[in-house]
Amino acid sequence: MSESVEIAPPFVPVAPIDRTTRTDLPTARQWVVHLSLFFLTAITTTLAGVYLVSPGFVPAEPPLATALDYVMYIPRGYASVITAYVSNAYYHPDTLFQGMIFSGSLLAILTAHEMGHYLACRRYGVAATLPFFIPAPPLFLAGTFGAFIKIKSPIPSRRALLDIGLAGPLAGFIVAVPFAVIGVLQLQPGVASEGPALIFNDPPLFLLLGWLFNVPLDPFSLVNPYYMSAWIGLLVTSLNLMPVGQLDGGHGTFAVFGAKAHQRIGLFAFLAMATLSILGFIWHGSPSGFLYTILLAIMLRIRHPPTQWSEELGTKRILIAIITLIVFALSFWPFPMTII
Repeated sequence: MSESVEIAPPFVPVAPIDRTTRTDLPTARQWVVHLSLFFLTAITTTLAGVYLVSPGFVPAEPPLATALDYVMYIPRGYASVITAYVSNAYYHPDTLFQGMIFSGSLLAILTAHEMGHYLACRRYGVAATLPFFIPAPPLFLAGTFGAFIKIKSPIPSRRALLDIGLAGPLAGFIVAVPFAVIGVLQLQPGVASEGPALIFNDPPLFLLLGWLFNVPLDPFSLVNPYYMSAWIGLLVTSLNLMPVGQLDGGHGTFAVFGAKAHQRIGLFAFLAMATLSILGFIWHGSPSGFLYTILLAIMLRIRHPPTQWSEELGTKRILIAIITLIVFALSFWPFPMTII
């Protein structure tokens, strides 16, 4: 799931912008588009939440009596599974409520992330769209492919680039922390599965919370919607903070270290992730690391626009960069999933 990959236009020198002006405010039609995508994503993430909190529910498979049944097995099977989970949620309101909690928590994290970028753009007079939420097919992944904003005017300075790039992941992380606390405190012990199982490995923040609250983090614990929304939120945060290309971490790296260091650090991050993806597949049976690697390879090929380098970042922004590095360390885990 890729989220918040901003499209930053090439830098051109511009005069200081009056921040009191109305900078590219969304029209009524644009509001309709953004809200429609948001509510559609709310539906798909709710269905994903229903699926995540129903591990013991097994929908009936479609019959295979004729040749047409075999030809239509996948689309009919997919439709029947969706219908089964919707029906299960209808007859078990608590399951639906848990799915809505997952959806609300995850969308709160994604919204905070994107609005962090958007408000930072507004502060510097940079034209940007409202967040576009991308719904995923029902029961696929987390019910969403994430969200993004599109930056439509030049970023005027080095400080603006740092602030706009890092405001999103920092805001999303702040919102994710209370959900992580609730999720860890509500973990319930489970039993090892006799068949194939997907295990969500705990990122460092969860390990720290488990230690602080003396909660044992069993890999077979029964997950809850708060845990899963925070887990996905931290995964998205760590992915966006990779110091590559025009990812959020790439913006921050470019602003702090400059163009040459940004390119070298990005290449190192790509090679490290490529190595970890192979180790993750060997040790944990999970191909998820290859998705990271493919995304980073794409981002490496997108040139970062230059920015004005004459101004100093100042102590405050250097401190923000260090805090962001700590956020990355608490969010990133090289092997997020294990398949057994």
